[in-house]
Amino acid sequence: MSEKLPNMLESTIQKIREMVDVNSVVGEPIHTPDGVTIIPVSKVSVGFGGGGSDFVNSKGGENPFGGGVGGGVKVTPLCFLIVQDGNVRMMPVPVPASSTADRIVEMMPDTLEKLNSLLDSKKAGKTGE
Repeated sequence: MSEKLPNMLESTIQKIREMVDVNSVVGEPIHTPDGVTIIPVSKVSVGFGGGGSDFVNSKGGENPFGGGVGGGVKVTPLCFLIVQDGNVRMMPVPVPASSTADRIVEMMPDTLEKLNSLLDSKKAGKTGE
């Protein structure tokens, strides 16, 4: 088997290492003028694969090699750590709704709050008459 495939895989892994470091997971702290420090935290997903083959050379000599390698990196924000006056809070980053049902569930609290306000204003209108 050719040594080219392992070399290609090693090269791809090295490029992924160059793209993703610890700062991809725990970002650089952001300092605000009022003394609050915000630290972004993310999830990193990495995938790669490759394949190849030595072909038979009918004319003799070294067998030609054909192959390829690919890789990908996905960085997903998870939360922000907020440091203020010695206290640390975690503010999660909401996952976007992926279906109609998820969107309806997301809208429920706001819709109920608006409905309560409407009912309260109608009650206040009736008691004020």
